Amino acid sequence: MITLSTTDPGFACDFEALVNARREADADVARDVRTIVASVRDEGDAALAAFTAKFDGHDLNETGWRIERADCIAALESLPAELRAALELAHARITAYHQRQRPADSDTTDEAGVRTGARWRAVDAAGIYVPGGRAAYPSSVLMNAIPARVAGVERLVMVTPTPQGEVNPLVLAAAALVEADELWRVGGAQAIAALAYGTDRIRPVDVVTGPGNAWVAEAKRQLYGVVGIDMVAGPSEIVVVADGANDPEWIAADLLSQSEHDPTSQSILFTDDAAFARAVGDAVDLQIGTLSTAKVARAAWDANGTIIVTTTLDEALPLVDRLAPEHLELAVDDPQSLFDRVRHAGSVFLGRHTPEAIGDYVAGPNHVLPTGRRARFSSGLSVLDFMKRTSFLALDAASLGAIGPAAVALAEAEGLPAHARSVAIRTNR
Repeated sequence: MITLSTTDPGFACDFEALVNARREADADVARDVRTIVASVRDEGDAALAAFTAKFDGHDLNETGWRIERADCIAALESLPAELRAALELAHARITAYHQRQRPADSDTTDEAGVRTGARWRAVDAAGIYVPGGRAAYPSSVLMNAIPARVAGVERLVMVTPTPQGEVNPLVLAAAALVEADELWRVGGAQAIAALAYGTDRIRPVDVVTGPGNAWVAEAKRQLYGVVGIDMVAGPSEIVVVADGANDPEWIAADLLSQSEHDPTSQSILFTDDAAFARAVGDAVDLQIGTLSTAKVARAAWDANGTIIVTTTLDEALPLVDRLAPEHLELAVDDPQSLFDRVRHAGSVFLGRHTPEAIGDYVAGPNHVLPTGRRARFSSGLSVLDFMKRTSFLALDAASLGAIGPAAVALAEAEGLPAHARSVAIRTNR
C-alpha cells in the first residue's frame, strides 16, 4: 500500500507517478493478438477450433460450438428461487434505467424553409463478450445485452470462453433472460476477431461490447474500424473520498471490492483524517484474510492500493479529476456539494450508503465504464452504443435560393468548382 500526504514535500511528484502509472497491456500482448486476429481472419473456424483447444482445453467439435437456448432456459429454471429473483430484479432495474436513455428523432423546418433533422436506428447485430476465465459474471451479460435490446438490436450474439468445455450456469440463466439469439463457446481475442470478420459458422456483427482480459481489450483496440466497440477497458479502479465520520470497516470493504477483481486493479482513498486513514488501512489488512479472493486482493492492494491524506476534502477534488476514475464514491453527509464540482468520473456513488458494488448489480446504471483516465473523454456503456444517427435535410427552390449563394461562395473559395456548380445550376446563377 502507498501512503501519501498532500503536505509532504514530494507529494506532487509522487501523485504524478500515480496518475501516470501504466497497468495495461504491453507490446507482447499486442504482438500475440495481431497473430491471433490474422489467423481467424484468414482461417476462420479452423483457427477458432485450434485456439480453443490451446487456451480452453477442449475440442469444439466434441463439446459443441453453440450452447442452445433450451440449455439457457433450463439453467434459469433450475436456479434457487432467491437467486433467480435477484437476477430478475437486476434485469428489471437495468432495463428501466436504459429505457430512459433512448434518444428522440428530430425534424424541424427553420425560417429559411430548410428542413433538417436526425433519425436514430439500432445496429443490425451486436456481439457481447462474456468473461469466463478468472470468474464468470452474469451481471456482465445483463449490463451489455440489455442496452442492446432496448436500442432495438435484432440479432444479439454472445461469446464466452468455456475452460474444459464448462460454462457457468448463471451466465446461461442471464442469457435466457436477455433472450440471446446465439451463444458461442469461444472466447479470447479469437472470439473478438470472429465477431468482427465472421467465419463460416459465426456471422459478423456491427458492434462488439463487453469486458475481458488484456488480450480481449487489445483485440478490440486492433479491430476498431472493422467493427464498432464500446471502449478499450483496462484494470478496474475505485476512488473513495471519505471523511472520518465513516466506519473504516465499510470503506475498507469498498476498496477491496475492486482489489479482488484482478492483481492490477487500483483502489485509492482520499481522506482529511489521518487517524481514519490508518484505521482503514488496518481494516483492509484484516478483511483481506477473510476473503476467498485473498490472493488476488492482496496482490492488487500491495501493488496499487493508495491512501492519500489531504488537509480538506475540497483539496481532493482536483486530484480526483486528474485520476478521472472508473468509480468514484463520495462518502460524506453532503455528497452533492462535492459531486457538483467533479468533472471526470465514469460513475459516481453518492453518500455513505451507496457502495460501488450496488451499482455492479441492481441499481440500474451500467457498470461497463471507462478506465485508465478515459473518463476525461468517454462515458459508460449505454443504449447509444448500439445505435447510429442519420441526419437528413430537405430544401425546395425557395430555401435553396435563400442559402445557396453562400454555399456557392464558400465552394469557390475552397477551389471546388463542381461543388459550386451543383448548387448554382439549380438557382439559375
